[in-house]
Amino acid sequence: MIQVKTAEEIELMRESALVVSKTLGLLAKEIKPGASPLKLDKMAEEFIREQGADPGFLGMYDFPNTLNWSPNAQVVHGIPGEEPLKDGDIISVDCGAVKNGFYGDHAYTFEVGEVAEETKKLLKVTKESLYIGIREFKLGNRVGDVGYAIQKYTEDHGYGVVRELVGHGLGRELHEDPQMPNYGKRGRGKKFVNGMVVAIEPMINMGTKRIKQLKDGWTILTADGKPSAHFEHDVALIDGKPELLSTYQYIYEALGITSDEEDEFRSQKLVL
Repeated sequence: MIQVKTAEEIELMRESALVVSKTLGLLAKEIKPGASPLKLDKMAEEFIREQGADPGFLGMYDFPNTLNWSPNAQVVHGIPGEEPLKDGDIISVDCGAVKNGFYGDHAYTFEVGEVAEETKKLLKVTKESLYIGIREFKLGNRVGDVGYAIQKYTEDHGYGVVRELVGHGLGRELHEDPQMPNYGKRGRGKKFVNGMVVAIEPMINMGTKRIKQLKDGWTILTADGKPSAHFEHDVALIDGKPELLSTYQYIYEALGITSDEEDEFRSQKLVL
């Protein structure tokens, strides 16, 4: 059952989402060749707690860390380890936080040093598909409209759309109804209503859509070993339109990037 949120609850969820956004912004300054995944994981945990929140992933289903840390051919759910980042890597960092009883859940795929042009294109297209999907999260549309838009855009570029892993509703639980696949047919699935909050998160592979899982029971890899990209925003449906609760602006500020990509999805000015 879809858990519709009040305006007050959505504002609490914005606080949770922004804790995660600020955490990713903090990490953006540190993600570089030679950086230690475990050190950054600990840094993220400490920062989240300093914000009056708790790490959302740590201990959930026995997950051992604060961050899902998924480099290169890892799609999602990777576990931070000892191996330092290398020049040319990409790294999907997925982070959750719980504050005021509500979850924030937000992800970005970072470039480490000098990344191959074809990999840069994968990241660019995947992030573009996120916003294409968010545009379809509006009153009167259905789950399949979002999935179709993401699938068409990324498959038109020759990429594989992961089927087994999807976005989801968000609230007092990390995973609520409805599931939000990154593929689908227009006009299918649950209808969107005001007060819904969802995490939309394209997981797009350079090659095959097929995946496999490591024996650690968590890490998901592309079946062909080619890179995968992952971007995720928390979005509320307010007055019939999508409203971003999370932001990449803390990341962009850290990296010296100027972007207006979020402006159309924000009814109130974001103050960093």
